Amino acid sequence: MAGSGSMPCMAGETWAALTSLGGVALGGGLSYLVQRTTQQTAARLEKFKQERAENAARRGERLALLERFVTVAAEAERQAFDRPAQWVEGDEWHAPTQAVMKRFWVEERMIRVLFPDYVHQAARAYFLVLNGAVWEGLPEGRTVADVIEEPHLRFLDAARAAL
Repeated sequence: MAGSGSMPCMAGETWAALTSLGGVALGGGLSYLVQRTTQQTAARLEKFKQERAENAARRGERLALLERFVTVAAEAERQAFDRPAQWVEGDEWHAPTQAVMKRFWVEERMIRVLFPDYVHQAARAYFLVLNGAVWEGLPEGRTVADVIEEPHLRFLDAARAAL
């Protein structure tokens, strides 16, 4: 009977060991889940912060481009208003006008790179109308302001919507 008395004690020790081992496994599993969830949350937060910073940088690039585009468009408008009835290549009006219109063309192309297509389409329409007013003149009775007002406003509205 001496052996049978030690048996219940051994079973109790086994149960205690198994319970302890189960507790350790459960605790380890829960700890792993908490760490993994924390890491995933931190990774999502970091991705969100990075996207936000990239969006802010892109917005800054777009605003700078808009400022350049509007500035050179204003110069092109002045050239259209100052357009002589008759001009030839190389005269006093032509050389600075050529430089302004080249810059205007470049900025219009950059709109295509940094903005959605609908903004570029509006910028392109504005550019083409103003380019025509500068180089070809206007039909009798039309003014530069009449011709450019609508495409200019459509461009500004599209740009604002994209920001």
